[in-house]
Amino acid sequence: MARSAPQAGPTTPATVALTAAGIPFIAHTYVHDPATTNFGLEAATALELDPDRVFKTLLADAEGRLCVGIVPVTGMLDLKALAAAVGAKRAVMADPAVAERKTGYVVGGISPIGQKTALPTVLDETAVLWPTIYVSGGRRGFDIELAPDDLLAITGGQLADIAR
Repeated sequence: MARSAPQAGPTTPATVALTAAGIPFIAHTYVHDPATTNFGLEAATALELDPDRVFKTLLADAEGRLCVGIVPVTGMLDLKALAAAVGAKRAVMADPAVAERKTGYVVGGISPIGQKTALPTVLDETAVLWPTIYVSGGRRGFDIELAPDDLLAITGGQLADIAR
């Protein structure tokens, strides 16, 4: 599949928040296949990217408190490591309906940026290996490219080893 050229992309809470904060980003759109359930790998393939550079946004419940873990699409979220990073003893994946309600996004298009409810956010430390990374822009078929430090700034997030 041919790489999509960077475009203005759709307006989402993520793009509105980045624009308002003056944080540079590049919008990348691609055609989402409704039969696909591995949204991150779909984005990496469609945009012809190293999948280690594309990150997925996952919500977890850490002892009754929702938090966000952002990890490469090639890995899995280490729930114990995420819990430790947010000061909890354990965490479980959040119910998808709760994740959608709290973020304002649909599963497969949950962006770490511009969520309805600000949540503690942890970005896997491998993000700093790249000058820019890709995260969901708030819709299936739409990713945002930005510097890891800018992602941490806009989310108030922290870096930690949370992928396995």
